[in-house]
Amino acid sequence: MTRPTPALQADLAKTQGDLLILGVGGKMGPTLARMAKRAAPQRRVIGVARFSEKGLREKLGAWGVECIACDLLERAALERLPRAANVVFMAGHKFGAAGNAAFTWAMNVGVPFMVAEAFRESRIVAFSTACVYPYADVTGRGAAEDTPTLPPPGDYAASCVGREQAFLHGSLKHGTPGRLARLEYAIDMRYGVLHDVGAKVFAGAPVDVTMGHVNVIWQGEANEQALRLLAHCTAPATPLNLSGPDVVSVRALAAEFGKRFGKAPVITGRESPTAWLVDTRAAQKLFGAPRVPLAQMIDWQADWIRRGGESLGKPTHFETRDGKY
Repeated sequence: MTRPTPALQADLAKTQGDLLILGVGGKMGPTLARMAKRAAPQRRVIGVARFSEKGLREKLGAWGVECIACDLLERAALERLPRAANVVFMAGHKFGAAGNAAFTWAMNVGVPFMVAEAFRESRIVAFSTACVYPYADVTGRGAAEDTPTLPPPGDYAASCVGREQAFLHGSLKHGTPGRLARLEYAIDMRYGVLHDVGAKVFAGAPVDVTMGHVNVIWQGEANEQALRLLAHCTAPATPLNLSGPDVVSVRALAAEFGKRFGKAPVITGRESPTAWLVDTRAAQKLFGAPRVPLAQMIDWQADWIRRGGESLGKPTHFETRDGKY
């Protein structure tokens, strides 16, 4: 997940200056930071988070990533951060959003507004989500970047639209070059849609197919594409969908895991005709097709689960359709 490609090294060489990763403590942040440092070992890579996870700061430090503890909701603390030429924004709040709407909006809109102001002289690649789109017909390609951002109900999805608008406002106001990386389901052996489905099949637990279709991408490729976007920023900032090219059936995924485990999957629910899906042709034109195919990811995931590999214990709740996370 952290091995850099020559294409990444070439793109990072075009973006001079330090790299600041805001929200490095999340599920993807540590591997993205390590990939950046491996791709550009001579460059300062600075990770910012609360660092509530035991041992994370020490692990990042061992990889050569400088760490700064900071609560991004504290404006004074945010203002004290070094002004790096390149910023990757990964902070946000999703799970628990339905029970804490005020905090969700503060993290997903208030913090981006402050970051856009404080780092107006930087390039900013901000992680976003497919949840900003309406549900798409599962027989099509999914939502393209020019699809209006009219998400289904729920504070999380609505606040993610607000996050994008906060960065867009800063970009329009200050001329800040940026990109909005609308990611759908990066796959890490320790969590993700494949982990959720595979673990349920292995345990004989029911797999809900109500949200019956998804897009997925290997996390290493999602990391790479997000970092490469630093060399492809626009002013004003523009969105780009990041995920795999296939519309993947959850029922078919369960069947594939069943074959590998020698177990019949237990299916519940009935597929909806729509799902959160994204059209990734623009990203493929820019970066090329993903190198890790779905079948390879399924093989890796099945092997990981069978051998009792680590789980982060953070289900994606991909089945959710009412926006309540």
